[in-house]
Amino acid sequence: MLNRLARIIVDSISDGVFTVDRQFIVTYFNKAAERITGFRAEEAIGKHCFEIFRTEVCHSRCAIRDTLSSHEPVDDVRVTIITQDGREVPISLSTEVLRDERGEFVGVVEFFRDLTEVEHVREALEQEKVLETIVSGSPVVRRVIQMLPNVAESECNVTIHGPSGSGKELFAEAIHKLSPRRYGPYIKLNCAALPATLLESELFGYVKGAFTDAKRDKPGLFALANGGTLLLDEISEMDVSLQVKLLRVLANGEYQPLGATRTLKTDARVIAATNADLKRAIAEGRFREDLYFRINVVAVELPPLRDRPEDVPLLVEHFIEKVRAKIRKPVRQAAPRTMALLQRYPFPGNVRELRNAIEHAFVMCEGEELRPEHLPEHINRAPDLSSRPLDGDAERRLIEETLKRHGGNRSAAASELRMHRTTLWRKLKTYQIGA
Repeated sequence: MLNRLARIIVDSISDGVFTVDRQFIVTYFNKAAERITGFRAEEAIGKHCFEIFRTEVCHSRCAIRDTLSSHEPVDDVRVTIITQDGREVPISLSTEVLRDERGEFVGVVEFFRDLTEVEHVREALEQEKVLETIVSGSPVVRRVIQMLPNVAESECNVTIHGPSGSGKELFAEAIHKLSPRRYGPYIKLNCAALPATLLESELFGYVKGAFTDAKRDKPGLFALANGGTLLLDEISEMDVSLQVKLLRVLANGEYQPLGATRTLKTDARVIAATNADLKRAIAEGRFREDLYFRINVVAVELPPLRDRPEDVPLLVEHFIEKVRAKIRKPVRQAAPRTMALLQRYPFPGNVRELRNAIEHAFVMCEGEELRPEHLPEHINRAPDLSSRPLDGDAERRLIEETLKRHGGNRSAAASELRMHRTTLWRKLKTYQIGA
């Protein structure tokens, strides 16, 4: 098919090149094709191309088949091949019509490139982008963030524990986006929002005639999440009878829609989230122990915001940027006194309550700085929790601002700051204020 000089040239390029005749028989296989696939030329030539490449589209959306039937080239198609030693390798392929010396159509030439390194770099960048959406300086949360890629890649069942508003949904979505299922569907369901009968039909679907208003078949979330991830939020609120059916899905992927006589299969990964103590729920008979062990292969623990005050300045800055883009006001920062109030407030509603407070402050603010009077009343009037330490920079700015407001009068500043004058003097020396 190729003369000696052409073979030398084609063998010297880094892209894989091979040719097939009209019967899909490989007639040429260059050195790069050998390196990428693991098959030697003498092993490939004379075989059908689908015996060598074994892609997911060989018998359906085959680029060579399209070119053979239409005599039109195909450009830059991404597929995954299986190498001789069983590895999956992503490639980008293009085809071109192959003609003989008389210009007659005799087959197809395919050019393909190994995308392994390219996709590794892309995945690393995507991973970094996903993790950047989780804002925290807390050592506990940072450890959770560091383990997320491994948890995501494993595809095991995960339970995320944490109080309401602590960011469980954010972490669940991050696990999905970092997993091999990232291109599949991501579906969320709050188990506390529906009664048991409606929750069952939502999860498993139903067939026509299953009940009075079932006019047609309806797929459930396990069908819609096939190949992706299903987040079951507040799983502790699920009725015990329904937990039995969920256990079957988690054990072998099988379920039955309401009213159906046949069993369906799903390949949905389940992530559970809860703000309840599941061990206590087991002891009280509200949660099955076997389901607990099935969903709790990896447990992710998120502490409440009151236990990580160092996160407040980071989150405030993050939310200011987010809310500014939505509300379109020129707010740039929170005043030191505002930050001090936010750091001392216990936030029973956690991160969600903090974001709501920033949005409220944006609505009330007319300038570029969020002041204490812009915060919700219950935060602005909350009792001083002096046992809650301030971030060092925030405390220094607060002291400087208070002294400036009182014209350098330390007694007046100490009174407003609710600290003894000797404590203020010590802090002035620590932060080298007025030195």
